[in-house]
Amino acid sequence: MMSKCFSFTASRDWFYRYSFAKAGLRAHSANLGDGTIMHCWVPRIIKSSKPSLLLLHGFGANAMWQYGQHLHIFTSRFNVYVPDLLFFGESYTSRPERTESFQAQCVMRLMEAHGVHRMNLVGISYGGFVGYSMAAQFQEKIEKVVLCCAGVCLEEKDMDNGLFAVPNLDEAASILLPQTAEKLRELMRFSFVKPAIGIPSFFLTDFIDVMCTDYVKEKRELIQAILHGRNLSVLPKITQPTLIIWGEKDQIFPVELGHRLKRHVGESSQLVIVKNAGHAVNLEKAKEFAKHLKSFLIDSAASPSPSPGSLTDFIHDKNEG
Repeated sequence: MMSKCFSFTASRDWFYRYSFAKAGLRAHSANLGDGTIMHCWVPRIIKSSKPSLLLLHGFGANAMWQYGQHLHIFTSRFNVYVPDLLFFGESYTSRPERTESFQAQCVMRLMEAHGVHRMNLVGISYGGFVGYSMAAQFQEKIEKVVLCCAGVCLEEKDMDNGLFAVPNLDEAASILLPQTAEKLRELMRFSFVKPAIGIPSFFLTDFIDVMCTDYVKEKRELIQAILHGRNLSVLPKITQPTLIIWGEKDQIFPVELGHRLKRHVGESSQLVIVKNAGHAVNLEKAKEFAKHLKSFLIDSAASPSPSPGSLTDFIHDKNEG
């Protein structure tokens, strides 16, 4: 009876909207043309002295749910932008492309529509795929990159070679896009070292009804596009300073992919392994995750020749003040 009268998920979503607004952000939908609409939380007031920070979410509810705990760390230091990627939240396209490259191009068009031409970015899981593609395609526009549990260096053959806990792509999609309470429980077991137990099925069903029933076909196609024909030998190398964060016990993208990504990017990258954490390290170890982000994006040493409006300028100005 309670599930018919009250939606915990909808209430939680309202709370996140309230907290984002209270943090100085406003919701805005931009028409990019070609049947593409992208929704984004953008600063209510742009401060030219601040650098810009782009936060890219992974598969899940929407952008608010994955960054809600960390927003307050950055809004005083950055002009923060938190978009819904295509087919999540209120973003969608009528175009047929499903690659992370296309997502990256759309996000960049969105940022340019808001007058942002240089930025730092954080990408969680699927958002890391998109963020990596942005850093590769738009090197002069991306300053620092944080990739969290993003299996960018996976290859199509990894599925056949048994790297993943699931046997095939269809099973992976059924877990990442849960349509039953049991599948959502399975996703929680895969995502957390210590998943919550004893959650009533009506809570899980409510979450699915509110968050997991839109664009299911399109999201399946996004998952398929990630793996199809993927080969490390043709993955471009990014050159920006890059922080790679990984949960030690990630069952969705095993930690070997973190080491593989570190080797691929090379000297400009650093890898942090968070102990006793799974794929949802940003939620399971929120304080440690935030500590690493703050250290890399805010506290780290500046390069000697920053560009105008860069993160380095902002830190220098703060120190001078």
